[in-house]
Amino acid sequence: MAENGRTTDGKDVEVIDAGLYNRQGRDPDFFNAKLKLNGVLWVGNVVVAENASDWYQHGMDKDNAYDNVILVVVGTADTDIFNSKEQPVNVMPMEVPQNVAKRYLILASDQGQAVCHQNVKEHCTRLTTRSWLSAIQTERMEWQCNEVRRRAKEFGNWDAAYFVTIVRTFGLGVNGDMMEKWAKSLPMSVTDHHSDDLFQLEALFLGQAGLLELETIPEQFQHDALNEGYFAKLRNEYLYLAHKYSLLPLDGKQWKPMGKGCNRTPHLAFVFLANMCYQRKTSLQDMLKCESMKEVQNLLKVSVTPYWQTHYHFGAVSGTSTKQLSTERLNMIVINAVIPMLFAYGREMSKEAYCDQAFDFIEQCKAEKNAITKHWEQYGIKNETAGDSQALIQLQREYCDKRKCLRCRFGYEYLRGRTKIEGYRNMVIEPDLFAELY
Repeated sequence: MAENGRTTDGKDVEVIDAGLYNRQGRDPDFFNAKLKLNGVLWVGNVVVAENASDWYQHGMDKDNAYDNVILVVVGTADTDIFNSKEQPVNVMPMEVPQNVAKRYLILASDQGQAVCHQNVKEHCTRLTTRSWLSAIQTERMEWQCNEVRRRAKEFGNWDAAYFVTIVRTFGLGVNGDMMEKWAKSLPMSVTDHHSDDLFQLEALFLGQAGLLELETIPEQFQHDALNEGYFAKLRNEYLYLAHKYSLLPLDGKQWKPMGKGCNRTPHLAFVFLANMCYQRKTSLQDMLKCESMKEVQNLLKVSVTPYWQTHYHFGAVSGTSTKQLSTERLNMIVINAVIPMLFAYGREMSKEAYCDQAFDFIEQCKAEKNAITKHWEQYGIKNETAGDSQALIQLQREYCDKRKCLRCRFGYEYLRGRTKIEGYRNMVIEPDLFAELY
């Protein structure tokens, strides 16, 4: 590797490995970096600062956590540096190239996303785009895998983790956390004990969600709901079961509107879930036996109970409909519950066949259509499979929205610069930028 710089006392610096970036914001910026100083290999930590004097301003000279620092990269070398043992620390001034500096400041501005995304459309090759989407698709799968593992540990077993993961999908994003909170408030042992009685399951699920309180029904429907009698029967059954198992319901007013049209309440979600439990459709072992996407979707198919075929809310009559889970909703459950579970369970049990099946399924699933995928389609990125849509969701939420441009390959491509920019001066060194430059 060519020479990368020179310390203030004349040592030539070669960066062999920038090390592991410290994302916690404490202690050195990079751990276990490998550098050559005048041809001698050094292994240790690296600090990046605007001025060398920041070392003293932030008390690093008195903190033994910085005693293993082998290099401090600075914009201005305004002083020598010593650690808590009074040993000298190597200081390397580094001037950020003007074109990189200007583009970095643009990325950090309010217009940064739009400029970067346009650059993707105009200058990123298909190879760059597809390789990055593939990487962040795997990253999202890893994140989902960790979430499933967390639930398995928190709820005590993998069957419960699978059920809770399915439950979250019925929150349609806006109520995902509330759905998991609901699942946590209702012991699986109680659900299992009443799994052979659909009416009791529906009463338990709706009641524990706080949806069997009269004030959760819109005022214009309350009179009809009481006259119909079904609401009262469910409520009475829930009150009996809640007393028997010492259950405390959630606040039914905390649920946010979701879905489309008049059916924006969470009621049908719990009716579907009750029927899924009654028909044993949330069985992890049954899902693991499925060998194709069609088998998984057939396993998950379910409809509502008779009352809800003519209602979308207590007291609110609708046209008669079987109200089955739509193909779109089944697709969503597969993408956000079945596939992560296959991947996580395969990892945990060292069964690579399940992990491979997870990636096969995600390529077979139809791409999700939402505001994020539509946004990226405007910039030339095709959304052809669920793998693409999951990658785009991860990209937007974890990189663009959090301004982690320097960790993004699209951001890196923009920093490399192929478009003319004006109006920006030089900049101070940022730790992320050090990692990208090397």
